[in-house]
Amino acid sequence: MKALHFTGNKTFDLQEVDHQPVLPGEVRLKVAYCGVCGTDVHIYHGAMAQRLSLPQVIGHEVSGEIDAVGEGVTGWQPGDRVTVRPLKPGTEMPVDNGVRHIGQNLKFIGIDTPGGMQQYWNVPAYTLHRLPDQLPLPIGALIEPLAVACHDVRLGDVKPGENVVIIGGGPIGMLVALVAQQKGANVLISEVNPTRLQLAESLKLATVNPKETDLVARVEEFTGGAMADVVFEVSGVQAGVAAMTSLARVRGRIVMVAIHAEPKAVDLFRFFWRELKLIGARVYEPEDFEEAIALAASASLPLDALITQVSPLADAQAVFETIDNNPAGMKYLLQCDV
Repeated sequence: MKALHFTGNKTFDLQEVDHQPVLPGEVRLKVAYCGVCGTDVHIYHGAMAQRLSLPQVIGHEVSGEIDAVGEGVTGWQPGDRVTVRPLKPGTEMPVDNGVRHIGQNLKFIGIDTPGGMQQYWNVPAYTLHRLPDQLPLPIGALIEPLAVACHDVRLGDVKPGENVVIIGGGPIGMLVALVAQQKGANVLISEVNPTRLQLAESLKLATVNPKETDLVARVEEFTGGAMADVVFEVSGVQAGVAAMTSLARVRGRIVMVAIHAEPKAVDLFRFFWRELKLIGARVYEPEDFEEAIALAASASLPLDALITQVSPLADAQAVFETIDNNPAGMKYLLQCDV
């Protein structure tokens, strides 16, 4: 079988390797598609090196079929179409407060352990979610990022008729916008990239370019002076953090979706003045995957429009280089079964 190994220094090496034995409690997947996540791009740039054992297979946005089932696995059989919730919770600690999906001993499959950019992939059976027969496998590879968006919107407690502002129109920001819109919210995306703004507008989402238009004034206009019930910070930059507190109404909610590796300046006075709430949102829980699968299967979201490019696994090096040179792109998929 072929497996794509990240060797460091922005370099991938496609190698012929042996199948790994299927251990008790595991299944072997025949991987169909693996999406390239922003986290994968960060790894490509040298981030999170302390979590990798180079050379290592990365990737976690996967769809495929079960190829083999290990001892003790029930409810699954070869041929089942699945996606993977790539979390190993580990031993629960008191500090976890019973919230296993972000526990202290969490291992993220595809970062802390080998991932899905290979033709066959062994994973714990408890990570599997079943894909409906009518759901195309390329769309199945979008379930993981869509589950992120479902989790974010759920924690933000978005309600029909509420005004929602998304700061950052990348893949996750766009998915958050689509899920919030599907919930009945009025959604405005703030984004600086013209191509992404054009895509959002084609998907019937209201937009603003904060480099060209006063963002606070645009949100005031969009909401009839009420300002946002919920603000999602998905940009990951200081400008987004600086803006978020100016956009929320009294007792509004701000959901922190982006990963800010370094401390950022935050206007705490506005939290006091308007009694705002700041909510952290990280990865997902099983119900978010099930909601994402149901949404995708219903065809109520234009997920096809978010797929920028599908390439064979052998072209992964060129794909990552393209992503570096094309920040306007959305979801890039690697086809692993060719």
